[in-house]
Amino acid sequence: MKITCQRDELLQSFQLAASVTPSRTPKAILRNVKLDTTLERPTILATDLEVAIRAEVPGVEVESPGVVLLPVDRFGQILREMLDEQVTLESDGVRTRVAGTRSEFFLPTENPDEYPEIINFEESQYHKLSARFFRELIRRTAFATDVESTRFALGGVLLEMTAKQVIGVATDGRRLAKQIGPAEAVGGHQTSDRTIVPTRAMQLLDRALANIEGEIQITARENDVFVKADRLLIYARLLEGRFPRWRDVIPKVDPENRIEITVGPFYSAVRQAAIVTDENHRGVDFRFGDGKVVLLSRNAETGESHVELPLAYEGPNIAVMLDPRYVSDFLKVLDSDATFTLCIRDGESAVVANAPGGYTYVIMPLSRE
Repeated sequence: MKITCQRDELLQSFQLAASVTPSRTPKAILRNVKLDTTLERPTILATDLEVAIRAEVPGVEVESPGVVLLPVDRFGQILREMLDEQVTLESDGVRTRVAGTRSEFFLPTENPDEYPEIINFEESQYHKLSARFFRELIRRTAFATDVESTRFALGGVLLEMTAKQVIGVATDGRRLAKQIGPAEAVGGHQTSDRTIVPTRAMQLLDRALANIEGEIQITARENDVFVKADRLLIYARLLEGRFPRWRDVIPKVDPENRIEITVGPFYSAVRQAAIVTDENHRGVDFRFGDGKVVLLSRNAETGESHVELPLAYEGPNIAVMLDPRYVSDFLKVLDSDATFTLCIRDGESAVVANAPGGYTYVIMPLSRE
């Protein structure tokens, strides 16, 4: 195999694929990324047997086609440190030569035939949806997962796809995030209540789709899911287990207890109030009434905070104790100039936040004791 390629293009594709490879594994061959130039378009592949990626590499001139395994650590370091715009890769199956105009490296290579096969997307049933919206769904839900849960499958995002929409839901038992948006079913594709995509796979998708516009295709099978974009395919095994009955978690709130809030100033107030909290005293008291919200926190070891913010709210006085980290997680995925509606029944019930674009966030209150 011998190719010439743009270093920046190869480095970008390589780093994306390398993020899939395991840091520790008894299968040493998985610590490599596979480059296949025998295909119509040069493709880079990687897997840890749970998540896999196939990505086309632009800017490659193939002089002699072939397949080579590239060690993640050494090859990645070489690409980052080289200053050449173009890089030549040449492999005889025993070692790989990486060369620029002023530097040259030789790396041992393993047998690519021993690398696990990464299947391609050949499904006739799938959902079409906007790549931009799917990235937003990931950012607005994945942070609320719980990768350490054993009772439920909370370590991923539940995807519910119907004829005309997709719903993403994530929860760790203390808060819940839900994003809903448009999607089109092709071939009658639909998902079950067990289509739970691992958090790590969702985070990979967020990075991989960062520069992709237009539509993507998603197909979910019994045990796995595929996401296909223009020059990219990501595969992930689904989490086993049950997801909670999430619709039962979102409470109904009295109309008069809806508070319109601008994200930026409220986020600033929450961060200020959280300064004196710690692992043992996490609560901030949110007191709404008289046209303002007062955020109070008191800790014998770290001090006290008192932050006021004017609000267009003239309803009954309501107070609720919340973990400021969970409030901040919600606010940081919204635009600072956006507004949302905070719905509070009382100090003991779940708090519901509704943002434009089909986004709902639920936080369980803390006990004042």
